[in-house]
Amino acid sequence: MRVVDAMQKADWPAIIGRAAGVALLLAGVLLAAGLCAATPQDSSVTSIFDSHSTPADSIRHLSFFVLGVTGLIFLVVFSLLSYVVVKFRSRAADTEREPAQVYGSTQIELAWTVIPILIVVVLFLATARVIHAIQDAPKPAEAVEVTAIGHQFWWEFLYPGLGIVTANELHVPVSDPSRPTPTFLRLLSADTDHSFWIPQLAGKTDLIPNRVNETWLDPHETGLFLGQCAQYCGTQHAKMLLRVYVDSPEEFKAWVSAQQHPANQDAKEAAGRRVFERTACLNCHAINGTNGTGRFGPDLTHLMSRRTIASGAAENNSQNLRLWIQNPDSIKPGSLMPAMKLSDAELDALVGYLESLQ
Repeated sequence: MRVVDAMQKADWPAIIGRAAGVALLLAGVLLAAGLCAATPQDSSVTSIFDSHSTPADSIRHLSFFVLGVTGLIFLVVFSLLSYVVVKFRSRAADTEREPAQVYGSTQIELAWTVIPILIVVVLFLATARVIHAIQDAPKPAEAVEVTAIGHQFWWEFLYPGLGIVTANELHVPVSDPSRPTPTFLRLLSADTDHSFWIPQLAGKTDLIPNRVNETWLDPHETGLFLGQCAQYCGTQHAKMLLRVYVDSPEEFKAWVSAQQHPANQDAKEAAGRRVFERTACLNCHAINGTNGTGRFGPDLTHLMSRRTIASGAAENNSQNLRLWIQNPDSIKPGSLMPAMKLSDAELDALVGYLESLQ
């Protein structure tokens, strides 16, 4: 009996320890949910709970609904489990007899069959409604159309109706609720699977070789919104970043006008232009007005209008541009851009020419 008594006394610390562990887990879940729901103060932190576009709003509302349903399920199960652990814990008086044996309960079996089915049906219908609203949204005549092509490891953006080709930094107009101006994107892949994702503006949409997928943005306010490739696509997947600039109508019109201008032909940079045209640069890159028509790398016609290079991996300045040309692996290890191995004079001339491409 002394052994049995000792075991019974040891049960309470074990019960308290398990309860504390579960309570700590619950507190962690609630803390994580609170952090997710909080509005980020740093614009570099992206969150689906800080939505600024119609599709993202729909996803956020659905996420809160699903979290509410699953949170309620967790609380009910946790409460029942806690009650059972305490109510039916082992006692010294019960060691000599066997607990009552229950072999079946029609009511309980119906409950744990019907209730989960109803929960799944409700979640399915809510999700299907949001998917339909996003995927089958009508395209107004004022919509901006963009073709986004995923490459290893950068983004190409083409504006067919505007005659613009750019890379890694997408410019779209803000959409006034009284006169919506959404941006519809056709998503293509040039090599392997990618995934287009700007958490604050829209959900993830895959880019698959030999298949056309679509998504759309309907931003409510101007600003910079960060995104990334959300599908592992190779060595530099983590640095396949993208930036979306939501401009006012006037700013977007000015950007379009600047992008439609031909490349700078300043005679002072003729030496750098010759370096571009006489090396392997033109095999991958295009610059309007030169014999460079490559499509394996980004179009450089207005390179210096972009704030970053290497798909957002580095700030677009003279020092980084020089380093990127001289040794790409120092900025983006495993990228497909080769080191050009130019002389100092050639590198100076080429960097000077590229910096003139506003």
